Amino acid sequence: MRPNEWEETLLAGKKKIPGEKRRHLILEWLQNSREPITGGELAKRTNVSRQIIVNDITLLKAKNEPILATSQGYLYIHPAGAENKVEKTLVCMHTREQVAQELNLLVDHGVTVKDVKVEHPVYGDLTASIMVSTRAEVARFIRRIEETNASYLSELTGGIHLHTVEATSGRQLEEAEQALKEAGILFAENEKELP
Repeated sequence: MRPNEWEETLLAGKKKIPGEKRRHLILEWLQNSREPITGGELAKRTNVSRQIIVNDITLLKAKNEPILATSQGYLYIHPAGAENKVEKTLVCMHTREQVAQELNLLVDHGVTVKDVKVEHPVYGDLTASIMVSTRAEVARFIRRIEETNASYLSELTGGIHLHTVEATSGRQLEEAEQALKEAGILFAENEKELP
């Protein structure tokens, strides 16, 4: 069967897709999607468990497929070339209650927040993918943290953390950084400790 036939069979709820064909479809779906796809969604599309999808993603990564696990699902990272992006690391400090404000200030300036990083005294640098570019994605990220009662990495370091951010122009990054300064979120701008 060609991939489209497998997809039609699958969507009709008739059968599970065998491993190699399933991984081919997962890769195709991720490559063709501009948004992350959750493991649950991939499991539903292929009639397998979420754990099997995790294993499939691991096997695809072992074949050097550039798949990124984000807080919103799996994302295929297309090679750079067509788009020239500017990237920067920002050092921030704020309370848990200011997370949405921080992320929204960044995305409102056309900036993608790629990750968050903290320095742990035992483990060294801990990095987690965020990949938010819009207010809707920020809201989903915040909602997932709240629904799961998860902690923010910055809570391990008293609010101090780094973000890797990217935009299509340096000006966007400068304006976003200025907005964070004005809000007192950039670490250099904090003159007092967090409560």
